[in-house]
Order: sequence, then C-alpha cells, then structure tokens
Amino acid sequence: MTTDPLPPPPLPAHSPRPPDAPTALDGIRVVDFSHFLAGPLATMLLADLGADVIKIEKPDGGDDFRTFRPRIGPDDDVSAAFVWANRNKRSITLDLKRPEGRQVALDLAVTADVVVENFSAGVMTSLGLDHATLSALNPRLIYCAVSAYGRSGPDADRLGFDPIVQAETGFMSLTGPPDGEPTRSGPAIMDMSTGMMACNAVLGALVARHRHGLGQYLEVSLFDTATLMLGFHAANYLVTGVPHRRTGNTSSDAAPVGVFHTADGPLYLAVASDRIFRRLATEVLGRPDLAADPDFAEATSRVPNRFRLAAELEAVLATAPRQHWLDRLRAAGVPAGAVRTLDEGMGSAEMAGRGTLSRIDHPTLGPVPNMAPPFRLAGTPVVDPVAAPTVGQHTDEILADVLGYGPQEIAALTEAGAFGPAD
Repeated sequence: MTTDPLPPPPLPAHSPRPPDAPTALDGIRVVDFSHFLAGPLATMLLADLGADVIKIEKPDGGDDFRTFRPRIGPDDDVSAAFVWANRNKRSITLDLKRPEGRQVALDLAVTADVVVENFSAGVMTSLGLDHATLSALNPRLIYCAVSAYGRSGPDADRLGFDPIVQAETGFMSLTGPPDGEPTRSGPAIMDMSTGMMACNAVLGALVARHRHGLGQYLEVSLFDTATLMLGFHAANYLVTGVPHRRTGNTSSDAAPVGVFHTADGPLYLAVASDRIFRRLATEVLGRPDLAADPDFAEATSRVPNRFRLAAELEAVLATAPRQHWLDRLRAAGVPAGAVRTLDEGMGSAEMAGRGTLSRIDHPTLGPVPNMAPPFRLAGTPVVDPVAAPTVGQHTDEILADVLGYGPQEIAALTEAGAFGPAD
C-alpha cells in the first residue's frame, strides 16, 4: 500500500561558523572546467574546505546540469541538482571556442593552484589548456582529469555514465534480489564516489606540493572508482575464484541481516557476531532458546539456516510496534534501524539532530535547501555555505580582482565575444 509523501521538513537558517576561525584551504584557488556531477562535486568539497573555486561555464546556459528536473525558482530556470552540487563557487562565462575566451581561461589557469576538468578525451588539448601546456607555465599546478575510463588505455575515448560503469564492473551483479535482474543503485553513487576520490587526490597532491614544491597530473575515473566500490566482494573473488551472488537484503556472511516486519512497519537488523545474536535473542526477543539452538548459536550455522531463523524472528517482531522493538534493540546494543522512505529520512530526528539540513539564500531563487558536507573540522571549520551561482554571476569580479583586467580590457574582450555574444 502506498501513502502520500510527507511534506519537506522545515529548514532552519544556517548557523554560521566562528568568525575568526581559519579554513583548511585558505588561499588555494581552483579553476573548475568540470560540469554535470563528478567534477563539480569534487570542487564543491574543496570549496567547502575554503578554496576559492572559479567555475568556468559556457555562455549559452552554463553547465548542462542546470537543466535537470525538477527546476526551481520563479522562472523555472535552474535545477535543484545543480544548486545541490555547486555551492561556494564563483561563476564566469567563457566562450572557449574563441581565442579571446581561451586566453582568459589560460590566464586564470596560470594563477591557479588546481585545475579540474572532465571534458571528453582530447578537448583540453585542442583548446590549448592541457596539462603539458599549463604546467609549463605554472609548474606548481595540480591538474586533475576526471573521466569515465581514464585518459589512457583502450577506452580513453569512450563516453560513459554512472550506471554504465556499474554494469560493466560487475557492481550491478551484486545488487538486487537473488532471483531478479542485476540492479543499479538509486543514487548516482559512482559519480559521487568519483567526486570524493578526486577531492582526496587533490588534497594529497597539495600536501605533496607543500613538501616537494611541484604540482602534478592526477587522473580519477568512474570505472576505477566503481572497481574500488566492489569492496571485499572483489577481493573474495580474486582469492577464491567464486563470484559473489546477489542476496537481496540478506547477507551470505552473517545472520540475521535484512528487513524484518513488525506490527506497524519494517526495520533493518544487522547482526554481525555471535555475541550480538545472543543479546538479540535473550534481551530483545525474550527467546533464549534461539541462542541455545545449535542451528542458530554460531554464524556458521545461522547463515545456512537464515530463512528459518527469519521466520522465528518475524513471529515475535509482529507482536509489537516498530518503535517498541527499536527501543529494545538500542538498549541491548543490537544494530538496527527503521526502514524509511526518502521523505521519512529527511524528516527524521536523526537528520535534525545532526544539523545536516539548513536553508541559505540564493540571489534569484530565494531560500534554497542546503545539505552540509559530511566532514566536520574543529580547528578549520568548513566555510559558511553560499548558494550556487547564477550563470556568469562573478565574471566582472573575477576579471578585475583575480586577473587585474581594467575596464577597457574587459570591454574589448566583451566586444570580441570572449564571454558570449556581445549585447
């Protein structure tokens, strides 16, 4: 039975950081040629840590991620997805097809600590903005190329997206019911994981540059990240030669693990040791006989008998509401949680208690939702969030403050179409 979704929870105003606290990446400039998701997420995380991120966008509409649905604002002109992935950045529009636009991009890259790009193979070379060109002018530059299959190898020229690499690496084969089709994950976890890996690589390269004085070239690909995300299942296969088979919401390594139904809603149990199982049986369910049963006493016997054990558990769990069992499970130290819909998760007490959600002001959209980054630094707190920019919002500011261009130079570039068609 389906129910109407809950309305979004009220979003509190963002609580500002301590005014005098430093940031981790103060003074670091990132010139961001990336678009869509993996690259922009990486640069947003760097911006959260205090880097000055300059987002280069094409004049005719900017980053294509802006056109995703649903769109928000009075003119239905920008996607919620773009706003989510591009806070704390400044935007400049450049027509990279024109030599004047390319020269501005080159001037910006010379001032940068980091360049991030996720164009198709060969595009940055054709623009004269490749690593070899830029590093010759700026030896301290860290150049990060994000792509689907890497910049070398037989598939370097292929286009690829998150679900495709989920399919190709075998990730999908690990997800879904055992008697159903391989299933992609709901969220674009390979794009997001690749963005986080790119951020990690840049941070590592910044530390290396601090020690050795030179920048370097970095590659991060969705395919390589998806391979990592196979986790220990890949390691197990490489050791045993036996591929993991889908188990749905259960586990082939531990039991009881999965979704269990109470009198008024499902919960998820993850019992990973014999000790925790004894607590579940005796302190939560009042069934010490389950802990003593040789079919269930140890993990080696519980796993092959997990479906019979699940029936025993559900018979007990069905006698009381979910919250009753969650309270008992927490008191006994048994890992468990309510199985929620997205709207229930957003409105949960845990979400509110962590202060993850807030609202911030956008220059044209009014208040927009904001989700805090998942890391918290006590000594160098993340910056206060500034909403994603409008297309080219900071063009004049960047030209004047970063590059030192004067009014006449800016006017000449504008007339030449460096920032898009002149009005």
